Formats: sequence, C-alpha cells, structure tokens
Amino acid sequence: MIERYTTPEMKQIWTEQNKFQKWLDVELAACEAHNKLGNIPDESLKTIKNKATFEINRINEIEKTTNHDVIAFLTSVAENVGPESRFIHLGMTSSDVVDTAFAILIKESGQQLLTRIKELQAAIKERALEHKNTIMIGRTHGVHAEPMTFGLKLALWYEEMERNTQRLERAIENISFGKLSGAVGTYANIDPFIEEYVCKKLKLTPAKISTQILQRDRHAEFMTTLAITAGSLEKFSTEIRALQKTEFNEAEEGFTKGQKGSSAMPHKKNPITCERITGLARVIRGNSLVAIENMALWHERDISHSSTERIIFPDSTLALDYMLKLFVGVVTNLVVHPDNMKRNLESTGGLVFSQRVLLKLVDSGLTREDSYKIVQENAMKSREHNFKVTFIDICNQDERILSRISKESLNECFDYGFHTKNIDMIFGRIFE
Repeated sequence: MIERYTTPEMKQIWTEQNKFQKWLDVELAACEAHNKLGNIPDESLKTIKNKATFEINRINEIEKTTNHDVIAFLTSVAENVGPESRFIHLGMTSSDVVDTAFAILIKESGQQLLTRIKELQAAIKERALEHKNTIMIGRTHGVHAEPMTFGLKLALWYEEMERNTQRLERAIENISFGKLSGAVGTYANIDPFIEEYVCKKLKLTPAKISTQILQRDRHAEFMTTLAITAGSLEKFSTEIRALQKTEFNEAEEGFTKGQKGSSAMPHKKNPITCERITGLARVIRGNSLVAIENMALWHERDISHSSTERIIFPDSTLALDYMLKLFVGVVTNLVVHPDNMKRNLESTGGLVFSQRVLLKLVDSGLTREDSYKIVQENAMKSREHNFKVTFIDICNQDERILSRISKESLNECFDYGFHTKNIDMIFGRIFE
C-alpha cells in the first residue's frame, strides 16, 4: 500500500523489471570477464550481449514448474539467446547473481534516501534560522525547566539528521559488496578474476571472503540504520504532537483548505501526519529486528533470510522515503505560535529563573544546600498561590535573600537574554 504514496524514484528501484535487469547485468558482466580469460569466444559474447533479454511473464510461467526463480530467469534468457546461452552462468551459483544484484538495489535505495535526508535538512535549517531567537520554555519530564528557543530545538533535529546521513553513508559503503565465489565461497569453479571484474564494472567491492552468500551483518547494519533514522523522525514528530496539544498550542501541523479533522467534531485539527510517521517508524523498527535474525543461517547458507528480505527491504526503504517526504512537508508548513510560547513560558510566574537565584546565593558565599533550601521554599510558595504571586515578588520579600543579594542584582536573574546568550555560538557550530 505504501507504494501509492512514495516517490517514483524509489518505486522504480524495487520493480521486478529492475531486479531482473540487475541480475542480467551481473550475468553479462561475468560473460565479459570469461571472455577476457578466453572461456567465451568473441562471437558468442557478441551474440549473448545482443540477444540476452527476459520477459517477466515468461519467468513467472517457468517458475511454476521449476519452483526456482533464478533457473526460471536463466531459462527465459536462454530462450532468447539460443545455443550460446550455454556460456551464461558459468561456474556460478544463484546467490552469486542474486546477492550481488541485491547489493546494487540496496545501494540505489540508500542513495535515494540520502537525497531525501538532504531535502529535509534544508527545510529544517530554514525554519531553525527563522526561529533562532523565538523564545520558549524548555521542558524536562514534561515540566517547565528553563528558557530556550524554538530554533535551538530545530537545530538539534538538523544535527541529528546529519548523524543519520553519516550512518547511512557508512551502511551504503558496507552493503556495496558483491560476491561471485561459487557454491560455498571457494572459487573452485570460477576464477576470482570474474568476481573482481564484475564488481568493478558494477561499482561494487569484492567481498574478501564469502560463503554461498554475502554475510547478513551487512544487511542488518543497513536495516538498523533505517530504523534509527525512522526513530529520529518519530522523535521529531512526537515533539510536534506534544506542542500541538490544546493546552500548549505552540506549534501545529499545517491545516489545508478543505481539510477535516474529525467526522464527529468540526473543531478538530489533529497532527495526523506526525502520527502516521510515528506508526511507520514502528514498522521499520520491527523489520530491522528481522534483519538481525537473518544473520544466523545454517552452515554456509540456507534461504530462511530470502523470503523476509523480499519484504523488509522494499517495504522499509519505501516507507522511510515516504516518511522523509512527509516530514519535509510538516516542517515547511509548520505553524508556529511565538505568542503562545511566550505565554506558556511566563505562566509559572518566573519559576524558570530559580537556578539563577540559587547560583547568586552561592556566589554570595552561602552553601549550595542552604541556597537550594531557600530558593525551593520560595518556589513552592509561588506554586501554592497557583503562580498568581510571582516568584520574583516572593523572593523580594525574603530577607534571607535580600541580605545577600541586592534587589537590582536579584532582578537581573529574571532576564531571558541570559538564557539565549550562546545561541549564536551553537548555531555557528552546526550551520557554519
């Protein structure tokens, strides 16, 4: 179902046509290598390259009898090539073709995801710079902590996606390996030159050692990288969902003309896109566990991994591509309410400045324990009055504080600028 929504570029990668074409690319490159070794005559190679094609319907028809997809593919190609087809697949086992071609498909999908991540980073950066100095409350445990800016929150997302970029680049590098080493990886029936030639032509690296397959830790690394990236999008989406709560109303998904929030309640504006992203992250996370389970196969191979990989790799890359596209839209169209951010920040009557008062008392020579006790007592009084009596007013009535801190110095503690003074430095680290 996800294919309805993802990009044409990603959908094309996982088509049957592209899969079989990659198989054919491997086979033709192997034939070229054999030709260079003198195993295939020039005229035979020319015939193979001119006539080697396949028909998906015919492959499916043959597979009903063979119950083996690679043999069905080779038979379809052979029907088009004729007698010279005897030179195709020389000394190779099915996984020499399938795993090498699969690596190319995964590599292509990873590169598409890198493009999407860059698009998201550009969108996040634009909004981060826009809201660099938009003051808001930072929350820990869901409770007011200290002032920060909304731009700082977005800058953090940008930097996290930068790490996801680096992880994905490493995962692509480690999956971009091929193998043409025969039935159990001994090169008994195929010259190592064939592997070197094919991998070089197809822009892969030959595996230094393999069994009948490429080892699945490579695939698990790629899948867990997708899961981590999806987890980041889930994290960002969860934050927006929290900020869109009616009680906060600090930021919300864009709401298009004609959009409806509820079949029953006309007033509703729900963060449905962020919720969709959150749900899909769970799917990708589950698929990554399957990839880890695929690492432990019997002896030199079995095919328990094969059935799962036909699902988890297309589904996860398609889903993440879709999620990234969705979140670009969320960030671009995010509605931010600075006034509400300021209102919420001020709703606790200045309690968010308690640490500054604490540190002023410590600077005056009072022990940290005594300073903490004094500040906490005054903070609790403000809470008892439901913040209608501000924290600064209560502190200004406490002689234990005024005997050590002047009113002017105390007032300086309640300055938002103190908390935003290093924003330029942080932004410089990230964006410059």
